[in-house]
Amino acid sequence: MVREFADKNEWAVILGASSGLGLATAKKLAAHGLNLCLLYRARRSEQPSIEATFNEMEKAHSIRLIHFNADVVKVETRTKATERMKEISNDGGKIKALVHSIAKGNLKPMVSESKKELGNDDFHLTLENMAISLYDWTKSLFDAKLFSEDARIVSFTSEGNTRAWRNYGAISTAKVALEAITRSIALEFASYGIRANCIQAGMTDTSSFRRIPGHEMLRQNVLKRNPFHRMTTPNDVANVVYLLLKEEARWINGAIIPVDGGEHLS
Repeated sequence: MVREFADKNEWAVILGASSGLGLATAKKLAAHGLNLCLLYRARRSEQPSIEATFNEMEKAHSIRLIHFNADVVKVETRTKATERMKEISNDGGKIKALVHSIAKGNLKPMVSESKKELGNDDFHLTLENMAISLYDWTKSLFDAKLFSEDARIVSFTSEGNTRAWRNYGAISTAKVALEAITRSIALEFASYGIRANCIQAGMTDTSSFRRIPGHEMLRQNVLKRNPFHRMTTPNDVANVVYLLLKEEARWINGAIIPVDGGEHLS
């Protein structure tokens, strides 16, 4: 394996790094020698297992790794992580990648006789976590002059950006906003060497997917629609994040990239 990021003192900041796409991305980038700043929100009971996974990655790939178990949307979390990265930058460390994998949103029906219905506050919480936080983190790290001269920002969207699924209204709205913010970052930060792209992942069997009401029906539908008759895996997506960080991907900017084996074709 080529470890093109080894010994360069470059870092990836990953938001939502303890499971799913975020964790798979962390493992992939660590294998290629990128140092990691990982942020996530987990219960105290989950902490030992998560820390063991992080420690294993750090030792196996001889990288530096720091992590924060905190609400990534809160200003104090962003400030604390930014200050820690500023300390690292004093030794020449720079951020090569910011990966946004926050999956905190409300899955409620708009109309229901038996369940709590989607409200205005549900839209606000979901938008804040799954969309606006991308800009907040980008601006915080940028203002602190922490990005490398050739930095990459990657976020994750889904087919819910154009398809209507029951109970998915707030998240669908957030995905559309996330894509718009990604495009704007791609345009307005390009002159500073920052590229921003959004991966439209196929239906992926993660803990977030399993929280969607009726997810088993969605799974069966995907197995029929997908040309390869399987779901997307977190590793499928992590592989493309890695590709977007490579030198050869410098000219990809402001794109929404399907990573689904052709699932979007039908």
